[in-house]
Amino acid sequence: MEQPARRAVLAVVLGATAVGCSKYGEPSNKPSQTAPANAVLGQTDEIPVGEGKIFDQNQVVVTQPVKGTFKAFSSTCTHQGCQVTTVANGTIDCPCHGSKYSVKDGSVVAGPAPRPLPPKQITVSGDSITLI
Repeated sequence: MEQPARRAVLAVVLGATAVGCSKYGEPSNKPSQTAPANAVLGQTDEIPVGEGKIFDQNQVVVTQPVKGTFKAFSSTCTHQGCQVTTVANGTIDCPCHGSKYSVKDGSVVAGPAPRPLPPKQITVSGDSITLI
């Protein structure tokens, strides 16, 4: 039986290693893009006016831009797929490369994000917020 050439073995090993790597700032395990339908996210009193709260398990950020108005967006940054981690001072912030989004409409306030955060559908019934 003929032994494989050293270069062929090295190419296979290096190729297999590269497949498991991620780029800087890109999560190595990208989260699932689906959230369960009709998932109760939380209560309205958990969402500060002018700010918001991130629901990691559902990959959703809910904001309250003005008292009594609630908005929901994907919590996945449109730049390279990192998860946003902070909602403060009127913006939803991604830690990977500094993208910031408006709590009002998910629009990009500071790049490098190329697009707004995609909206998510929620309902507010009484004081309960549900992802639909």
